[in-house]
Amino acid sequence: MNPAEPPSTQFREHQEALEAQILSPYAVQSANTRGRAKFEGHDPIRTDFQRDRDRILHSKAFRRLKHKTQVFIDPEEDHYRTRLTHTLEVAQIARTLARALRLNEDLTEAITLAHDLGHTPFGHGGEEALDEVLREYVPESGFKHYDQSLRIVDVLEKQGEGLNLTWEVRDGILGHSKGSKDLGIVEGTNLPTSLEGMCVRIADRIAYINHDIDDSVRAGVLKIEDLPQDTLHILGDTQSARIGTMVRNVLESSVGLPEVKMTGAVLAATNKLKDYMYAHVYTIDTRGNIELHKAQFMLKELFRLYMGSSQIPLQLEGLAAHEYEGLSVEDRARRVTDFIAGMTDRYAAMKFKQHFFPAAWYGPELGL
Repeated sequence: MNPAEPPSTQFREHQEALEAQILSPYAVQSANTRGRAKFEGHDPIRTDFQRDRDRILHSKAFRRLKHKTQVFIDPEEDHYRTRLTHTLEVAQIARTLARALRLNEDLTEAITLAHDLGHTPFGHGGEEALDEVLREYVPESGFKHYDQSLRIVDVLEKQGEGLNLTWEVRDGILGHSKGSKDLGIVEGTNLPTSLEGMCVRIADRIAYINHDIDDSVRAGVLKIEDLPQDTLHILGDTQSARIGTMVRNVLESSVGLPEVKMTGAVLAATNKLKDYMYAHVYTIDTRGNIELHKAQFMLKELFRLYMGSSQIPLQLEGLAAHEYEGLSVEDRARRVTDFIAGMTDRYAAMKFKQHFFPAAWYGPELGL
């Protein structure tokens, strides 16, 4: 039998055997997964990580990413990244890293597709708004999109059953985020256990720095010549060149080692470029961010309305008004948070208009 061809009834076993032959000793083999919280039998065709990838891809939360802001809010502009296109760009870079390092591509892809499922409408500004308004009611709590991503796959999808993903995918979801911290500085962050998770963590930074520069130029927020020129001399003058430089550095710094990392001048330039974007795009009142303040106001007002009204049962939970009234503040805040975090940009805007606009102004003429 040709070793490249699986036996007719043992597709999964054949793929697992190929992983054992081909993958790096530092990779996670599908046959060695730590398993799922709820035991399931194996699929006859797909490995466990392929199965996880497919569950994520077919989830409602994944489909909603196409209508969630990445950085710039402009529903009339077709070329700005959304949270979905960001996820796909991260997946391309992460899989390139994983394949070159002989890591498990299926695990890498599954982590990538799920890493931003918990993001709010209106991007990181929406996340900040939800975190702030949640603390008004439950001061010791807070909102982080990576925690919400894990909650979606564990609890919220499939009408409360969750997706029952493998331990390694869940670990990668929780460990992907760096916030504004530099690559290479890990204090106070959750690092993924697997190298596949580290591929996603680094690919996320490579993707968003470069595509956010592209979107910022399109929006007129900055010009390429505004960027720190010393970083461009090291990384490249175009998006493609910069991504290529960063990816090559990661591979050269990581091949044959039990870690995935960026090093040297490329790491320093990447961190400097990230700092520039935080200072000049992400956290200032550009035109896009002025609109973001309006979006943050909408989310906060929706949250306060749902927390205080027993006449508005939450559709996500299917609660009757009297059941909602009986919940503790913490439980009510949890349900409101789930509801608002799951909204797309346009759904949040629709609900705001529905609840706060006079009825005579609410209708088709507003695009609803």
